[in-house]
Amino acid sequence: MKILFVTATNTNVGKTYTTIKLIESFNKQGILVGVCKPIETGVLTEPLDAKYLLETVQKHNPNFSNLKPKDITAYTFELPAAPFCADTKETINIRKIKEKIIELQQLCDLLIVEGVGGLMVPITKTYKMIDLAKDLECKTLLVTSSKLGCINDTELSIEALKSREIPFDWCVNLFEDRDSFEKVTKPYYDAVFDGWWYLESGLKRFTHL
Repeated sequence: MKILFVTATNTNVGKTYTTIKLIESFNKQGILVGVCKPIETGVLTEPLDAKYLLETVQKHNPNFSNLKPKDITAYTFELPAAPFCADTKETINIRKIKEKIIELQQLCDLLIVEGVGGLMVPITKTYKMIDLAKDLECKTLLVTSSKLGCINDTELSIEALKSREIPFDWCVNLFEDRDSFEKVTKPYYDAVFDGWWYLESGLKRFTHL
């Protein structure tokens, strides 16, 4: 894997938390990891997700030591919304996003690219997060919620990935409705999906792939 794309079933599911865990786990395998947050919205002064991601990478990869949070992003916007909506001046250029990813790739063995929201979040009117994952020709990790109703979101996201023939794995970030998850959601996942895993307990196995 030269690039790993991290996405989720929606916003506030735990992409940044997952990406930080991935950075730490890959580092333990001796892999020089880098990170890119191509777009971040809801930015007032500095991109906080990018800040946390960069600080984690800088502990392990000296090639990122002189970078600032905005150096690992292509675009930041103040409005906390989908990039297409936050980009009120229509400044987003997909080529610039891809160039930023290529630039950061040169600084690591594996670049983790963290998306925005879910797969169908619009970057522009005609280009979505899932299109970026497809164009990068990389493996995708889908992070799913554990809250009531997550089965629908998980199924829809998996169908979208399969329809575009994007190689992927998926895991559950167990933090919402954790007391009821075992009864209201897990039985279905166990019956239908082989090899699904919890973020915390399955991460070591995934990063050894």
